[in-house]
Amino acid sequence: MRLTLTPVEAAFRDELRTFFTTVFPADIRERASGFGELDRDDLIRSQQTLNAHGLAVPNWPREWGGRDWTSVQHHIWLEEMSLASVPAPLPFNTSMVGPVIAAFGSQEQKERFLPPTANLDLWWCQGFSEPEAGSDLASLRTTAVRDGDEYVVNGQKTWTTLAQYADWIFCLVRTNPEAPKRQAGISFLLIDMSSPGVTVRPIKLIDGGFEVNEVWFEDVRVPRANLVGNENEGWSYAKFLLGNERAGVARIGLSKVMLARAKERAAQTRVGQGVLLDDPLFAARLASWRPNCWRSSSPNCGWSPTRPTASPAPRPRC
Repeated sequence: MRLTLTPVEAAFRDELRTFFTTVFPADIRERASGFGELDRDDLIRSQQTLNAHGLAVPNWPREWGGRDWTSVQHHIWLEEMSLASVPAPLPFNTSMVGPVIAAFGSQEQKERFLPPTANLDLWWCQGFSEPEAGSDLASLRTTAVRDGDEYVVNGQKTWTTLAQYADWIFCLVRTNPEAPKRQAGISFLLIDMSSPGVTVRPIKLIDGGFEVNEVWFEDVRVPRANLVGNENEGWSYAKFLLGNERAGVARIGLSKVMLARAKERAAQTRVGQGVLLDDPLFAARLASWRPNCWRSSSPNCGWSPTRPTASPAPRPRC
């Protein structure tokens, strides 16, 4: 599908295109355009550049840095970032926990967390999946027991993407094991990764990378002030979050970039008397191709932070 832009939308596109190609750090774009590895500092600098120009969290309420854009303008923003090889803002921050705090958090939580979350001064990771609670997330077992003005958290999360970089984790925890429905006893809790009792252990993947982790909680004490919304209503907040997450996985602009690059290389690859691009079998495969992300919730498909080939040391319990 090709959009026919109005004059206003075309001017908006041209303004973004100029910014992404002339103001945004060229060294980051160069590494990203070659599908090189960007490290944690690159992604922080990238998002902080976007945030300084009001382009990091346009989907948030205007009070917290959002923009009153139309759906078409949001689409243009995403596409132009990809076409210019600009890494998209970290989704854990901008598409997941940020909108949840903005919609359901207390005013104190909004003031405390939203500005540094938008600016990537805080790096978040997602604590949902557990060893026996993946597709059946409602069966999660990590518990949070009230003790005065604190919760005591015990349990384990797994497949936690980029937890080795994270400052905070947003977690689904079971606060009422006696609830008649499992979904009704779950709460949404914000946990400082430097808290005593938190341990991060890397999981080695088939490609040798360590971008996903196990996260263990052993008698981790979390202030009640870090509870988002109401106790035992975390399932509703999680559904809201996952709705935002699912909306961001299409990566249309990135698909266009990768398809254009595949066609360019195929046009330069000799096969028999012609080139690969003229091969009908290759053309059929190209027509049915889709991006293959190493992780659906990765910060940038194809532009992931450096994935060490040697296992990092586990973050010790404090």
